[in-house]
Amino acid sequence: MLVAAIVFGALIGLGFALVNHRGSSTPANAAPMRPDATWPAGKRPAPDFRLHDEAGRPLSLHALRGKPVILTFIDPVCRNLCPLEARVLSDAAAVLPGSAKASIVSVSVNPWADTRANFRLDAQKWRLGRSWRWAVGSYRQLAPVWRKYDIGVQVQRRVIAGVTVREVAHTEGAYIIDANGNVRALFLYPFRTDDVVRAIEQVADS
Repeated sequence: MLVAAIVFGALIGLGFALVNHRGSSTPANAAPMRPDATWPAGKRPAPDFRLHDEAGRPLSLHALRGKPVILTFIDPVCRNLCPLEARVLSDAAAVLPGSAKASIVSVSVNPWADTRANFRLDAQKWRLGRSWRWAVGSYRQLAPVWRKYDIGVQVQRRVIAGVTVREVAHTEGAYIIDANGNVRALFLYPFRTDDVVRAIEQVADS
């Protein structure tokens, strides 16, 4: 499967991507970056899920029909690639015109770190906009969502001085879902704000 191959390649390349971060802005002479995968309208319905957001409110993709959605997968205590990807996506959502205004749903890949304190810190440090919502749940609730979207998640568990520490490696990817609930594009990080904006505008116009 093409997406699965991309996903596991992305896991291997996490360190490379950090060193070669392409930035959130596009130089005037830079060629547009295409999504890593695309689908025609109506060909790939986005798998729905029922989780909760950071405030405990029910959250599902079906409830967001009618406008585009950026669906991403983030570790709330990550301090390397996740903040960079979050900044790019937040910047994209902030500049989209009204007709293409998108919600951002970030499915947690680290349920052990899903606390309101961590979410508040991320909102402040990563400058997350109002369109950003976390999708959280138990490991048993989240793991099927990761699988449905071909998101690789690897958890290493260690006990240090009696304290359990988990290190999470995962695919840095963001899906573009159209207003009808169909997956239209996949970006694997690193990607740029302008390219995400362009993809969402094209989806909104189709």
